[in-house]
Amino acid sequence: MVYFVIDTYIDSKRGRGEYDEYIRLVKPIVESYGGVYLVQSEKIHTLSEKRKPQRVIIIQFCDMEHLNRCFSSDEYKEIMSKRTESVDARALIVDNGD
Repeated sequence: MVYFVIDTYIDSKRGRGEYDEYIRLVKPIVESYGGVYLVQSEKIHTLSEKRKPQRVIIIQFCDMEHLNRCFSSDEYKEIMSKRTESVDARALIVDNGD
């Protein structure tokens, strides 16, 4: 399994912009490539002053191929700017070696 972990930082001055629309549109795309949302939360308890995301998402994919196909797909590219122009999202990919 491969896990896509996203920290989202929302600028209090800029607000969420089109981020909520992105959230609504991205879920069916992710699920169509076999992605399973394990966590979607804005209830974050940080242990580091340097890492204070306002939202954390963890998505499970069966392998890197499915993850890569999802986020390089035409349908994802069509909505990506709704996220990139609204919030600072930082992602990690964790491969547990299965």
